[in-house]
Amino acid sequence: MLKRVIFIALSAVMVVPFSAATQKAGVEGLGWIAGCWAMDDGKESTQENWMKPAGQSMLGMSRTVAGGKTVFTEYVQIREMNGQLAYIVSLGLNAKPTVFKLIKSSENEVVFENPEHDFPQRIIYRRDSSDALFARIEGQEKGVNKSIDFPYKRIKCD
Repeated sequence: MLKRVIFIALSAVMVVPFSAATQKAGVEGLGWIAGCWAMDDGKESTQENWMKPAGQSMLGMSRTVAGGKTVFTEYVQIREMNGQLAYIVSLGLNAKPTVFKLIKSSENEVVFENPEHDFPQRIIYRRDSSDALFARIEGQEKGVNKSIDFPYKRIKCD
């Protein structure tokens, strides 16, 4: 009986460092976002490209095209800021960046939040498979709950 209790106690102690290591893996743990992703609903197409983690950061950019014209761009960094991961986004090249702090991270999902931002207040990425990345922005806009989904498929990076 004593051997069984010791085995269970040691097993529990061994699990804790792995869980903590996963949470503290930082930007390296988000490598599953890296790559080129696209979606097209027939009216507009959006492409989002992410560089692999390096130098404690990931860089991404997105472009939406409608009617043969670019109608939206964004430039993003995921990096450590003040001791925690942050999603830092600028809409356009000279726009002031907005910071969203990490509030949840798991093997297949990451959630960033900025409750002070107008819309969105949350940015979510979820790995559905090696070739499918689901992104969502959500929050309130003028007191009404709103969300926009981005069901991306992996594409070849040009």
